[in-house]
Amino acid sequence: MQKVRKAVIPVAGYGTRFLPFTKAIPKAMLPIVNVPAIQIIIEEAVKSGIEEILLIVGQHKDVIEAHFSPAKELEAVLAKRQSHEFLQKCTEPQKMAKISYVIQEVQNGTGNAVLLAEQFANGEPFAVLFGDDVMCSEKPVLKQLIEVFERENKTVIGVQRVGYENLAKYASCEFDLHEGDLYNITALVEKPDPTLAKCDIAPLGRYVLRGDFFENLHNLKPGIHGEYQLTDALAMEINRAGLIAYEFEGRRFDTGDVFGFLQANVEFSLKNPEYKEKMQEYLKNLVKKF
Repeated sequence: MQKVRKAVIPVAGYGTRFLPFTKAIPKAMLPIVNVPAIQIIIEEAVKSGIEEILLIVGQHKDVIEAHFSPAKELEAVLAKRQSHEFLQKCTEPQKMAKISYVIQEVQNGTGNAVLLAEQFANGEPFAVLFGDDVMCSEKPVLKQLIEVFERENKTVIGVQRVGYENLAKYASCEFDLHEGDLYNITALVEKPDPTLAKCDIAPLGRYVLRGDFFENLHNLKPGIHGEYQLTDALAMEINRAGLIAYEFEGRRFDTGDVFGFLQANVEFSLKNPEYKEKMQEYLKNLVKKF
C-alpha cells in the first residue's frame, strides 16, 4: 500500500458571494481570525502526513503564491526589530510543505479541476481538500480518512449528517453495509429532493482517492451548466473499484458561505487562548444589546 503523501486543493472559484472583497483578493485568502483559510487547510494536510501540495488556482494566483513565499523586506524589518513572534508567523507558511500551482483556465467544475492534477499525482493515491471547507478537530479530519484508505485500499469520502432540510445543498450518500463510522456507498445523488432522499449523509470536502481514479475523470460527461463534477466521478468509482464513506469526527465550516465564514471566525477566536476570554465577555455583552 502506497503512503498518501500528496494533496490537491482546488481554490479557483470566483468567490462571488464575497464580492466586493473577492474582486481583487482570492476567496482562499479570507482570514479566520488572523490566518488565511487556505493556510488552515494546508496545516490540516501537513499534520495528516502530506508532503506535497498542488493548488488549483484561478485569478489572483500571485496573491496566494506570495503568501507561501518569502517576504524578504518584511522579514528583514521584523528581524531588525527582534520581533521574533511576528517573524515566525511571517515565515511559517513558506516552510509548511512543497507547494506548486496549476491554473484552471476555465471554471468548468471540480472534476475538471482535479483532472489537472494527474501529472502531479503520477499514479499515487492522493487527497483532495476543498478550499471552502475549514475543519476543526482534535485529530485532523484528513488523517482520519487516510487511515481508513490505507486499511481498505478504496477511495474514501469524508461525510457527516447534514439534516434532510439541508440536503438540497449537498449530495446524498446511499449505502447497503454500515459498520461504525464506515459506509459502503451504493449511490451518490447530487442535490436531491429532501422529500425523496434515502439518507442525510453528505460528502463535506475531504477525499482520499486511488491513484487510478483519473480513469473516471477522463470519462466524465458534462452535467448542469456544462460543468464536470467530482461527485459524478465518485459515483463512477462505486462500480469500478468501490467507494467508502467515513463519518469523520470534527466541526466543519462552510467558509464559501458568508454566514459559515462568520461562524468560523467566532468559534476559532473562542478556541484561541489570546482572544478566548475577551471574546466570551464581548459576546455576553453583545447579546444583551440585541
